[in-house]
Amino acid sequence: MDPKKARLIQSKYEGSPAKQTLAALLAATGALAFGYTIGYSSPAIPDMVKKGVLTYPEAPVFGALMTVGALVGGPLGGWFVEKYGRKMTILFASFPFILGWLLIAYQQSYSYAYLYGGRLLTGIASGIITVCVPVYIAEISSKAYRGVLGTLTQLLITIGILAVYVLGSYIQWSGLALIGALSGLFIIIGAFFLPESPHWLLKQGKKAEAIESLKALRDAHMDVGEECRDIEEGIDVKESVVLSEFLKPELFRPLLIIVFIMFFQQFSGINAIMFYTVTIFEKAVPTLAHSATIGIGVVQVIGTFIAAQLMDRAGRRKLLIFSGLTMAVSLFGMAYYFHNEEVLMSQGTKASWLPVVSLMLFVIGFSLGWGPIPMLVMSEILPVRVKGTASAIAIFSNWSFAFAVTLGFIPAQMAIGPPLVFCIFGASCFISVCFVLRFLPETKGKSLEDIELFFLGKSPINPIV
Repeated sequence: MDPKKARLIQSKYEGSPAKQTLAALLAATGALAFGYTIGYSSPAIPDMVKKGVLTYPEAPVFGALMTVGALVGGPLGGWFVEKYGRKMTILFASFPFILGWLLIAYQQSYSYAYLYGGRLLTGIASGIITVCVPVYIAEISSKAYRGVLGTLTQLLITIGILAVYVLGSYIQWSGLALIGALSGLFIIIGAFFLPESPHWLLKQGKKAEAIESLKALRDAHMDVGEECRDIEEGIDVKESVVLSEFLKPELFRPLLIIVFIMFFQQFSGINAIMFYTVTIFEKAVPTLAHSATIGIGVVQVIGTFIAAQLMDRAGRRKLLIFSGLTMAVSLFGMAYYFHNEEVLMSQGTKASWLPVVSLMLFVIGFSLGWGPIPMLVMSEILPVRVKGTASAIAIFSNWSFAFAVTLGFIPAQMAIGPPLVFCIFGASCFISVCFVLRFLPETKGKSLEDIELFFLGKSPINPIV
């Protein structure tokens, strides 16, 4: 084969893994800050209640305010990524993170305005991050590495959660908030070195800058011209997208799939369980609540790392199916424990470990599939020309479901009892498996352009393998 042609083929499908990985890691500093924000409630809320900063009924409101902010941040991020680019949106997200954490850390006389306002701002930043980081990573990655790099978002989220769990064992809630402000500084430093997404640059008609961006992300000796032309073909339509376009099957179908994927992710109960992990363990194993919580964080990081290795081998569908079944079994196990809590506890300390083991199994299952894959699939199957708007809709739906689950978790436990709540989450996980089997195409090893052609009915790719 002609060496130049070989380089073109390599440019199209591979490029430099080191450069792409570095760019993805720098972008994923936003995911690290997001994970820290998610995990903050678990160690902070019990400490706040103990010190009289919040009452127990106020705790769900403080936890849920993050999701309220994210409902604003998602659409805002969707507009920002299209107007100002992926890189600038990541940079912009750092400021509400910093301000929000400082308001929480330096609130005066337990002022609800400071506490709630700060939590709301960190939620806005989180919503922006959940739109821009997955989109950015998908657009800078060649298809050979998109799966593993796409999981970096969830991996950094889990590391952020673990960090706040560990720190929460030694530092009070206000100190944790002050450390959270540093996460915004990490985003600023990381964004400074990021090349802009070549997809976005081409949408703006900045071909020369897009080529330079591709060269920065691929090997220097490669001719990126063919890859640039392929991207241009995928975003040939540059006019503004109107609402009626989303009724077209090639746009409506992938968007509807993603909305359902987001529904099943949140109705697995993950955010409610992560927000209240310490509270759950204080009831089951009060003497080891913080240690068990840290164990959950470690398991989540390890599980997500394993998922990254399997993503481009097993594929998205198989991991989601295994993940959903594992979570369903573990949730039914927790339901069984809480339904028979008095009888089991009377049998000795061994029974008290059932919710710990069940929760560990749940986190492993989530980390292998329903944790990292929804955002990855969102960034893959939504067409490039509407990715900002469509991603904002998907993220808004995700945070709407998260808000409902987070705010309703404790009241639902009080109204119908923990066993039935966990059964509902378990049933949702089982139904998610059926949905994946019926509706979700396999995107492993396929370019973004090929995936878009599939929904247009013009691609011969197999939707299952």
